[in-house]
Formats: sequence, C-alpha cells, structure tokens
Amino acid sequence: MKKKILTIMLAGAMAAGMSAGSVQAAVAEDASGDLYVFIAASLSNAMEDIQKDFNKKYPDVNILFNADSSGTLQTQIEEGSRCDIFFSAATKQMDTLVDEKLAEKNSVVDLLENKVVLIKPKDGETKVTGFENITDAENIALAGEDVPVGQYSREIFKNLGIEDDVNKMEINEGKNVTEVLASVSEGSNEIGIVYATDAASVADKVDIIAETPAGSLETPVLYPAGLTIDSEASDSEAAAAKAFLEYLQTDDAMKVFEEYGFAQYKADDEKEAAEETDADTAEETEATEETK
Repeated sequence: MKKKILTIMLAGAMAAGMSAGSVQAAVAEDASGDLYVFIAASLSNAMEDIQKDFNKKYPDVNILFNADSSGTLQTQIEEGSRCDIFFSAATKQMDTLVDEKLAEKNSVVDLLENKVVLIKPKDGETKVTGFENITDAENIALAGEDVPVGQYSREIFKNLGIEDDVNKMEINEGKNVTEVLASVSEGSNEIGIVYATDAASVADKVDIIAETPAGSLETPVLYPAGLTIDSEASDSEAAAAKAFLEYLQTDDAMKVFEEYGFAQYKADDEKEAAEETDADTAEETEATEETK
C-alpha cells in the first residue's frame, strides 16, 4: 500500500510539473513518528551524533536504535521484530534478508568501510607482535562466529594457516564487538580483535598491535544499509525511514562517520578514478614546480 501511495504522489507531482527534488521534499515533510533502526554495535557512537543532526531537520521523527551484532539483529528481524532500517557490519546478513524478502533490495547501499585490528590493554605486556604470532598470547577475546568481526577474524586465521592453533587457545567469546573491546580494555584478556573504529573510541584504554596483514582478508569490511519490511509502519513513518536512509548518504553524515574512523565506501572503478585524479594532480604540481 505504501509503495502505491508514493507512486501515485510521484505521478501526480510530475503531472503538475514538479521536480523530483520537490517530490522528495514533500515526502520528507511528512516524515514523523517512531523509526526503528537496527545498527551494528560498532556504529553506536557515530549514529548517536548523526541522530542529533538528523533531528534538527526532522524533529518529529523519534529514532529508536537497536545496537548489537549483525547476526543477532538479522535473527531478530527474521523473528518478526519491528525494524525500518538495517545497518549491517557485513554484506552477508543484509544479503540474507534481501533473499528472504525482509529487506528491500533496491534500497540497499554499501556506505562504509572499516579495518580489522589486533589490540591489547593500554601499556599491557604481551609477546604478540602481529596476527602471525597470536598464539603466543595466554588468551584472546574474539567475537562469535555469527558476528561479522568474528567471521573476519576466522577468515584471517584460515588464510594465515593458524586456524587450528588459535582454536586450541583460551578464547573469551563475545556476543558482539563491544563485548570484545570491553574484555581487552578492562584487562580481562591479553589481546583481542576488533574494528579500528572501536579501538579508536577507547584509545586511552587499548593499544593497536597491528592491522590485518596484506592478503589475509579477502572479504571487504563493508557496511551496507537498507530499508526493511515494516508492515506496522504508518505512511509518515515509512517516509521517515526513507528520509533517514537518504540522510545517511549525505556529506554531513559522512563527515561524522569519518570522524569516528570509518571510510566512505567506493567501488573499485571509483577508487581507480580517484587514484588517477590524484596521480594527475601530482604530475601537474610537479610540472608547475619545475617551471618555477
């Protein structure tokens, strides 16, 4: 029903000679009510700031965040929990919901990239110098296998050929990345694996030992966001969901994400274009310097 209503609005606006921007503004003006947004735990701090900025433009929208591991959030959505937007820390969980017709495929966008890092308590002592000799530690904090950062960790172990040795270690398994971070920052574990953004959020409590070795993580650490099917949402709440998803893609929102250590996702062709532009700029600068 909501899709039909929006389609009729768009058709009527075009007939009246309104621009697409005018239609978007009209829909945004109707945005109000409760908005249920399921977010990966690693996004919590950034999303709180983004919520404040969004509410300056849309004060009638009440955003209700549910932060946990992407696997847990996926399960909750599958079990019928009310959700309007899913912001995952990996593509696997999002793709599953799309396949199950619980997320709108055409709305999904890869927004952010992150890095996986190895950490220890601030000024803590350990023989570990990188991912390759993780097993020199007495114990390790890891996210569970259904948690994206836990899946990334195990992919790294497998590609480095140390998976069996790691499994013999004393492992403190966290239900999400927040628990892993807490275990290390509080000194309960000698080392742990989290996202770079999480480590940066408590830089006074943990030290980064190393980033992921080149070639050991073939799966990009991507964060997709998309609309989910909420049959209970009113038209104004559906408009709020679309407005918020669009806001997450704005320059203002991206600045906040970057302040928390995330990078804007760019497809390979976009990266190549950016690298070529940087190279051309460098050549032009060099040529200018030579003529001086």
